[in-house]
Amino acid sequence: MKKTRRIALLGLLVAVCFVLSYIEFLIPFTSLGVPGIKIGLANVCVMAALWLLGPVDAAAVNLARIFLSWLVFGSFTGFLYSLAGGALSLALMILLKKSGRFSPVGISAAAGAAHNCGQLFVAAVLTNTAALWYYLPVLLLCGLAAGAVNGIILTALLSRLHRGEGTDNVEKS
Repeated sequence: MKKTRRIALLGLLVAVCFVLSYIEFLIPFTSLGVPGIKIGLANVCVMAALWLLGPVDAAAVNLARIFLSWLVFGSFTGFLYSLAGGALSLALMILLKKSGRFSPVGISAAAGAAHNCGQLFVAAVLTNTAALWYYLPVLLLCGLAAGAVNGIILTALLSRLHRGEGTDNVEKS
């Protein structure tokens, strides 16, 4: 992929991440009774970067998403939660994709669960409360479900892109 096209795609992915993060910010997930539950739609852009551009660019989109969301919507502890969850989920996505054994839906579901584990670990460390781990089963189920939905969205997006709609040099998944 040419450098200008790559940079434009990176900019587009970061912008879409930011818009999706804003939309999620407006949705009151706390009414579900479990802190930390979100759909994680912005992660579709991170996964798209992984499939279309590679791990380094996916990490750049992920960091930009986390940093911009923190600056506009969040607190420093929220930044730490997102950073831990984002790093753990991206590392798992890279490993599972590299193995070639998992579909985007499976990778995304596992990454959603890993994201919640990373956040829960930071919360337990910051509060020095091991009792937070009782949230783990619920967070794992929610992470798996949200990740699967995001994986389905990614699969549809990649399928559309691979049909030749302007992506002549995009890496095939």
